[in-house]
Amino acid sequence: MSIQPCRPKWKGTLTDRERFRNQMSYRPVDRCFNMEFGYWNENFELWPLFKDNGIRRNSEADIFFSFDRIEVFRPCVWMSPPFEETVVEESGDKRILRNRDGLLAEVPKDGHDTIPHFLKAGIVTPDDWKRCKEERFQRDDPARRIDVEGLRRRHPPDRDWPLGIHCGSMIGKIRDMLTFEGLAYACFDYPDMVEDMVETCCLLVEDALDQVLPRMDFDYASGWEDICFKNGPIVSLDFFTNVVVPRYKRIGKKLRAAGVDLWYTDCDGDVRPLLPGFLEAGINCLFPYEVNSCVHPGELLGEYGRDLRIMGGFDKLEMRKGRTAIKAYMETLAPLVERGGYIPFCDHRCPPDVSPEDYLYYLDLKEQMFGMPST
Repeated sequence: MSIQPCRPKWKGTLTDRERFRNQMSYRPVDRCFNMEFGYWNENFELWPLFKDNGIRRNSEADIFFSFDRIEVFRPCVWMSPPFEETVVEESGDKRILRNRDGLLAEVPKDGHDTIPHFLKAGIVTPDDWKRCKEERFQRDDPARRIDVEGLRRRHPPDRDWPLGIHCGSMIGKIRDMLTFEGLAYACFDYPDMVEDMVETCCLLVEDALDQVLPRMDFDYASGWEDICFKNGPIVSLDFFTNVVVPRYKRIGKKLRAAGVDLWYTDCDGDVRPLLPGFLEAGINCLFPYEVNSCVHPGELLGEYGRDLRIMGGFDKLEMRKGRTAIKAYMETLAPLVERGGYIPFCDHRCPPDVSPEDYLYYLDLKEQMFGMPST
């Protein structure tokens, strides 16, 4: 289906690639890079704006709103093959699934977006991990071979959009596999097993980087952790510093050698205790930066200066309150956009209880404040 944009692309004199690279490197830009992180699944079912125009997913919404183009390549750096997702049991309004990470998870039958209630992990002991590693984490799995020539055809050197290389997860996906509680116990009961898991994740990322970095020009690197909540990290700082950070450093060394000097990780919650380790290893950008579990993005940018960048950080709770609150919060972000190293957008997926009319106001206001001035 051909998607008809509902609004024109913001005017500009730079390409999307030039704009992104300049903005995140504190160089002059024509106007702010225009992007959003996306929407809950319910938005596509409840917002008439999406329903009436046949918009069913975030990639379509990006075209619908004429956002600037940004792409990321995701090599196979986790389980291969994943566990088969199966329904184990159904009762009432709940369904128990075995998910692709091998966990038993309780989810609502109606499929609305929510964090699953995990019941049992498939990996608990070192013997479980040994068997899983042999079956699903082989470094020579054909699925891990990258068609670099095909990637170059899709993203040629003279492209006008930024392209990132995804560097996976050193501990967040392990948390997914073991569960929050399972990881907490395993760090004390089976520390060698957990460190081998982290090392395996690192090796898979390094293998992927060795295939693509010599032949591709990337504009940034991305990662995913989600190892924090509102009270801080879910792992001890000693574990993070001694086990995780050294693996980040190995990846960061490869990225810097290839000229990739912007590396963000998606980690919700209060990330402040982890920031020194992130920055030491080369992770110098936070995404999509949840405000309510941490602080206003201006506080961190003020504290760390140009060593830190942030993408996101528009408080979604303020977006729910209507236009006066949206405008007031947007004004607090204006100095950050002017400063550089910051791209404003909703600090996670935009929730369905935001009025679509207010959301359009939010997009219009962003353009008025951070787009090119009218001539």
